[in-house]
Amino acid sequence: QVQLVESGGGLVQPGGSLRLACAASRSIFGVYTMAWYRQAPGKRRDLVASITPGGNTNYADTVKGRFTISGDSIKNTVYLQMNSLKPEDTAVYYCSARPSGINTRTYWGQGTQVTVSS
Repeated sequence: QVQLVESGGGLVQPGGSLRLACAASRSIFGVYTMAWYRQAPGKRRDLVASITPGGNTNYADTVKGRFTISGDSIKNTVYLQMNSLKPEDTAVYYCSARPSGINTRTYWGQGTQVTVSS
């Protein structure tokens, strides 16, 4: 029962930065676990970063120290700050939301393309 819209993707050079935004249609903080996933051509969709209703964050080893997930409760928006970008970060990035509980569904955004290339 939440719609997610990602934005902020684009083309950047290696070493550059981007900030992705995931705007939710309703209140998410304190209720949903929010996460960013990415999927490159020929690869599976992998978890990049997540933040729990309690504010705990988790990062994939490949992005730890470079990416930061955060949120704005007033705007109902979750961000992914991406620094020191590498070509291997190139992928479609998806925002997801999952309510706490058993057998809850995961909601997905449409994705936003991030391309890191010189």
